[in-house]
Amino acid sequence: MLPSAEVAREDRRRWLDPVTEFLAGRYGRRARGRNWSTGEADADGGIVEVWCCSSDSVTTPDATATLAVEALREWRGWLEDLAERFADLTPPGNTPATSTDHWYWERACTRLVTAVADRTEAKSGWYGHCKQVLRWFLAHSGIDKGQAQAIVENAAGGRSGSWITPDVLVADTVSSRFTSGAGRTR
Repeated sequence: MLPSAEVAREDRRRWLDPVTEFLAGRYGRRARGRNWSTGEADADGGIVEVWCCSSDSVTTPDATATLAVEALREWRGWLEDLAERFADLTPPGNTPATSTDHWYWERACTRLVTAVADRTEAKSGWYGHCKQVLRWFLAHSGIDKGQAQAIVENAAGGRSGSWITPDVLVADTVSSRFTSGAGRTR
C-alpha cells in the first residue's frame, strides 16, 4: 500500500487516503487524525509532531510504515489525554446548569483552549482543532451536536489566528461566551 522511495515527492500524497481508510476501518474513525500535524502539513492545525507531510514523511515503505504507526500512537495518546481532561472538567454529576456551575464551564473552556494551543504550538490552523475539542467536550457533557456547534462558533469563531497563541483577553472572551452558551443548554 505504501509508495516506493522512487515516487516523485508530489505524488506521495496519493497514498494518504487509502492508508487512512485502512487504519480507520481497522481502529475506528478516530484513527483519521494520525497525520493531523502541527504547522503547515498535509492536514495542519493538529498535534502530531512525528509526521510532517507526505512529501517529507514518505520515504521507504518500512520507514514510512514505522512513522505512520508512531503518528497513530501519538494521536491516540492525545485522544486519551483529552478523555481524561473531559472527565476531570465535566461539572460534578453532569447535572443541569445552575448559577454555581458556570465556573466549571469557564474553567473547562480555558483549560482546553490552553491545552490545544500548547499541543499544537498555536501553529498554522490550530484554532480549527481547538474548536473541534470544545465541541467534543460539549458532546461528552451531553450537549447535542447542533447546539455544540453553535456554542463553539459563537464563543471561538474568528477570535484566533494561525501562529498566534491566544492571550488572556482572547481566552477570557472565548471562555465567557462558551460558558453562557453551555449553561443555557443544560
